[in-house]
Formats: sequence, structure tokens, C-alpha cells
Amino acid sequence: MTSDDSTLVAVLGANGVYARHLIPRLVARGYRVRALARRPEAAGVARACGADVRIADLFDEASLCAALAGCDVGINLATSLPGPSGRGEYQANDRLRREGTPTWVRACRAAGVARVVQQSIAMVNAAAGDAWSDEDTVASGVSDEVAARAIEAALSMEDAVRTSGLDALILRGGLFYGPGTGFEDDWFSRARAGKLRLPGDGDTFVSLVHVSDMAEATLSAVARWPGGRTLIVSDDRPARWRELFSYVAQVVGADAPTPGGRLGFPSFRVHNSRAREALDWKPHYGDFRAGLAR
Repeated sequence: MTSDDSTLVAVLGANGVYARHLIPRLVARGYRVRALARRPEAAGVARACGADVRIADLFDEASLCAALAGCDVGINLATSLPGPSGRGEYQANDRLRREGTPTWVRACRAAGVARVVQQSIAMVNAAAGDAWSDEDTVASGVSDEVAARAIEAALSMEDAVRTSGLDALILRGGLFYGPGTGFEDDWFSRARAGKLRLPGDGDTFVSLVHVSDMAEATLSAVARWPGGRTLIVSDDRPARWRELFSYVAQVVGADAPTPGGRLGFPSFRVHNSRAREALDWKPHYGDFRAGLAR
């Protein structure tokens, strides 16, 4: 799919940080963009880029159908995940994925949107321990109840998209960081205050992705369209939490972080090779040191 054919791309969740990185890139590449949000006043970046902002709610099929009319591609980035700012909650996000996604795909079918991109999470491929994993790995070692429910909800969301009859592409992102996410600001702030704690003993792996790299991968997906695929989008070098947080502490001249923080998700050390090949993409920020440069 080229960008010179007046392709109209709908982005649901247009006021979120992912969308705020994606929409300017879509516009710059020449796509027409329709930004879908429950609160259009919060979609300032989309409006400033010249996107057509429409009111739509993931639990209101009629509003979605109206907003999607005439669109060629629908990208669902709607989430309600809690971040450092305290907004969002896991239970609401799980409901959004389980109950909202079927509404989204019905609306896409009704509006004639043939192609859809669904944001998902690479944690569904968490292998636990030090083992590398890929898109075929079934999550294991999930002892945290919140994490288990989140993974189950994400898989339910993916199933709804995969069985919708639409030409669907699922992008499983690593843990986001970068401008607007608030995560690295929170890490550095806690390190300065001596409050940065390692998840568990700090030896588990985390696979990160800079939010701008996630946006670039999504842009490549729309342009190349390897439909029917599920792809992990992450950086090249997953890190142990101890390595990541020790680096953060060193940058600000703080003491090394101590163990004892909430573990949450199990260790996940994922490959991005399928996304690199299918999307002709690679992360600009190969690891956290490049992405956290300041």
C-alpha cells in the first residue's frame, strides 16, 4: 500500500502517546488521517497535523461506524493502561481489550474497512527465565494475577481480530519508553530520590521498545502491508532489570538500586527478527542506552 493513493487511515486512541508519535509520521508520508477519540479536545497533536478528528467510543458501535466511514485502514491503539502519572487501570484495560475489540471489528466490517492493525503486547510471548522467545512462544511462569489477566485479555483481543474476516495485522510491542510515556522520567526521578527498586531480584529480562520505533514500525506496516501476520516489535537487545536500572542510577549519580520491587510480568526476552524482515524495519534505538540518551 503506497502513500500516494489518498489512502485514508483511521487511528483509534488518537490522544494516546503511541498515536501522538504515529499520526505525524502518517501525515508526513502523505496519508490522509482520521483521528478517532472519545475526547476530541485531547487530540491536539492530531488536529495540529491536519488530521480529521472525530468522536468515537470503543464501546459505541454506532459512533465507530460513523467515524470509520470511507476509511481504508483502521488502526486500533486504544488502551487504558496505568502509567507513572497514575491514569488508567489494568481492569479497565482488560475490559477494553475483551469487550471493546469485538465492537471495533464489527464496526470495521460494517464501514467497509478491509484492513486493520491491532496493537498488542509482546508479554504474551514471555518465556520466563533467560530463554529467548518469539511469536510462537506461549507465555509461562506468570505468577502475578494482574499480569495473568492482562495476558489473557490481550490474547482474547487478538483472537477477535484474527477471526474477524478482516485483513488483519497484529503488532506486539515491547514495553514502551520514550517521550510522552513518562516511564524513563519516573525511573530517573525515583533514582535521584533513592527510591528506585529492582523488580524482584532484578535478574529477569525486559524487552523494551522506544515509542518512536513502534510508530515507525506501524508506518512501515501500513506501507508494506504483510497482512495476516503477528509480529513482535521490540529493540535488539533485551536487558535484565538490574542492568537497566543500574544504568539509570549511574546516569544521575545515585546509589545502585536495591531489590524488592513488584515483579509483575515474568521475564521476557523476545526476538524482533520477523518484524525486521516483514516490515523492512529496524529499531533506531537498538537498546535502552541509545534510547535513554540525555
